[in-house]
Amino acid sequence: MAAKVFFTNMRAPGNISLLDKMQRLLKKVGLNDIVAPGDLVAIKVHFGEPGNLAYIRPQYIRRLVDRIKKVGARPFLTDANTLYRGKRANSVDHLEAAILNGFDYAVTGAPLIIADGLNGKDYVKVAINGDHFQTVNIGSAAVHADSMVVMTHFKCHELTGFGGAIKNLGMGLGSRSGKQQMHSDVLPRINEAHCTGCAKCIAWCPADAMTMEKWEGNKKGQKSHILEEKCWGCGECVASCNFSAIQPNWRTTPQAIQEKMAEYALGAVTGKKDKVAYISFVTDISPQCDCYGYNDTPIVNDIGILASCNPVALDKACVDLVNAQPALNGSVIEGLKAGEDKFKAVHPGIGWEAQLIHAEKIGLGSMQYELLEI
Repeated sequence: MAAKVFFTNMRAPGNISLLDKMQRLLKKVGLNDIVAPGDLVAIKVHFGEPGNLAYIRPQYIRRLVDRIKKVGARPFLTDANTLYRGKRANSVDHLEAAILNGFDYAVTGAPLIIADGLNGKDYVKVAINGDHFQTVNIGSAAVHADSMVVMTHFKCHELTGFGGAIKNLGMGLGSRSGKQQMHSDVLPRINEAHCTGCAKCIAWCPADAMTMEKWEGNKKGQKSHILEEKCWGCGECVASCNFSAIQPNWRTTPQAIQEKMAEYALGAVTGKKDKVAYISFVTDISPQCDCYGYNDTPIVNDIGILASCNPVALDKACVDLVNAQPALNGSVIEGLKAGEDKFKAVHPGIGWEAQLIHAEKIGLGSMQYELLEI
């Protein structure tokens, strides 16, 4: 059976605002049946890297928060720390970035809780028995929440073709070590010039794969070393290092990273059957992810807001709507016609279908959808 995907365009004539239209979507998707009185409700949202302005506007979040509170539930905003060392790699910087971008309590009416804690180590191992992972490391705040609303800014992505609800769930709620697992099929490496010999990585390594070796360039005479025969690539050393001395090897295929991301998305919603709603904003459709400190000209016009209980169908509908549009003049794909694949034009060689195919295979949802405009 085709999944229902509800859609509203960006028109706001006369007596109805876009906030009102979003609220109608929430009603159509059955928010009151998904969120129960007393629930701790995780609102998964990307807070945006400072300097980037394409993220979802906080006023939309406030309307959702108010709706959840009317049910008698307790919402909070959440996202997990990043693996790269930007402005969101730890909770202190992450919260400052969120507040700078307008996601503070005074605006949204909900507290902010970083899903995987201060430095990315507060996670729960969730069993999924996937093709790539038996267990995945999901930020504990998301795991322990009773229900979830996944609010996604739909855009292009340089590794996965597009970033939609699946990416928002999988990459977004995977802990820092989980992000390492998704991004890399090989072992981390040591940058000797940055290593201080603090040995913090040794304390955090669960595989006893870290040791110290003599190094003349270090005042302490030692540096970290990875015992490759013991390392299983969990990424804890990457997450532990405060000096960028341990770096992930970004050597993986687009298909592999998308499949791993889909398995992490499955882990993020495991135990929440019929307790997750998804709403995606197909606006400011930028060529790159919101993790950059800037956003380029959108590739097509703003299209609308979509909602569903099926993240796979939702992502497929978003892709189809974008590809049905002509490219904007002045964008990186200027001149591309309606019906042509915008995502493969922006990022050649990335087969974005892989995340949808694998997500459907592992039971995250179905690509078959019925688009219902309201």
